[in-house]
Amino acid sequence: MVSAPWSLPRVVVAAPASGHGKTTIATGLLAALRRQGHLVSPHKVGPDYIDPGYHALAAGRPGRNLDPWLVGEERIAGLLRHGAAVPRPADIAVIEGVMGLHDGAVGHRGYASTAHVARLVAAPVLLVLDTTAQGRSAAALALGMGAFDPAVRIGGVVLNRVGSPRHESLLREALAEVGVPVLGAVTRAAEVAAPARHLGLVPVAERAAESTAVVDALADLVAATVDLDAVLELARSAPPLTAPPWDPVAAVGAPAGTDRPVVAVAGGPAFTFGYAETTELLTAAGATVVPFDPLRDEALPAGTRAVVLGGGFPEVYVEALAANTGLRADLAAFDGPVMAECAGLLYLGRELDGVPMCGRLDLTARMTGRLTLGYRAAVAAVDSVPHAAGELVRGHEFHRTGTDPGHGERAAWCWDGAAHGFVTGRIHASYLHTHWAGQPRAAQRLVTAASR
Repeated sequence: MVSAPWSLPRVVVAAPASGHGKTTIATGLLAALRRQGHLVSPHKVGPDYIDPGYHALAAGRPGRNLDPWLVGEERIAGLLRHGAAVPRPADIAVIEGVMGLHDGAVGHRGYASTAHVARLVAAPVLLVLDTTAQGRSAAALALGMGAFDPAVRIGGVVLNRVGSPRHESLLREALAEVGVPVLGAVTRAAEVAAPARHLGLVPVAERAAESTAVVDALADLVAATVDLDAVLELARSAPPLTAPPWDPVAAVGAPAGTDRPVVAVAGGPAFTFGYAETTELLTAAGATVVPFDPLRDEALPAGTRAVVLGGGFPEVYVEALAANTGLRADLAAFDGPVMAECAGLLYLGRELDGVPMCGRLDLTARMTGRLTLGYRAAVAAVDSVPHAAGELVRGHEFHRTGTDPGHGERAAWCWDGAAHGFVTGRIHASYLHTHWAGQPRAAQRLVTAASR
């Protein structure tokens, strides 16, 4: 069935570099527009899990990622359309960029950059400029950001960290000279900060009340400093989306069976990293998805036939995870399929920072002083529950821990000429984060294995 084009208003919030205030403005926009009665759909360029949590709190619906590296550029417009339609069609989509506007996968000429995604979804860009120690040069910067890729339309800027009324006047005059509209100006004194630690902002699930207060403050800030009507007008200038919406049912094909096996998916403060499409794909493949919290639930959900342990911050909650001996014993005895990424890998090991974990994998893990971060083009090293040997999967790493050993006798992946991860029985565990919209067969294979 051919889908009719959808005139979805949309705007990409970008910046020349990290640290200019994209998350502040994007989250504040989502919350401020929602206050006005708009149904807003939140999206994030790149693999990041943390910003979408703040977006979801601001918008009242799941924050979703748009990452060409992880899912393929051909799916980006369809995923945007799907996310903006679920659970109800949105009035506007706000897409927060990643890093600088033109920064993408290293060595791939801007692939997976914010500019790349803006082109794929034909959305105008609202550029956030940190104007600290800048005057007229801010106009040159805005002009260059657009001229570098003429296919990207800079529809306006928000001036951030403005020093004084005179400074704002100077900036507005310079930007008017080059024909770039100023849609807002935020002073340094008005900044609102969310707490951060070793991997970025503290996730919403770890501090719900404080996060709500931060989002409320951001809504106040943006409502007072940004011309929301002008932002809406800019978003409405985007052409209709012609790509059909992404469909999880079509992505996985026929369900694995009729018994709808229970797939338990870890959540809670220690396991906050996950994509909304994972649950949708598992459900479409025939599973009954049941969340559980390894910090609080003393056993796996009743009838569990497979387990998904995503990413998060087990190192922050290591003592509490260890204290939940009932669930650790349950996982140690569970013989069904287990898919574990990053935090899940650490949780399945013998120890994390000297504290006992589940003991399903013969490894120890420790915090290190080194950040491992980047996209990976991985090849499945062996046949496993979610992947066939030789399958090419694009993922990313994001951690400050290390394991001893670094991989098992049967490694999960190979990339850059080295082995990574562990395949033991029906367990697949590694540091690699993946987005199953890019490889929906993983969900189908997991549910099929659970049905046996």
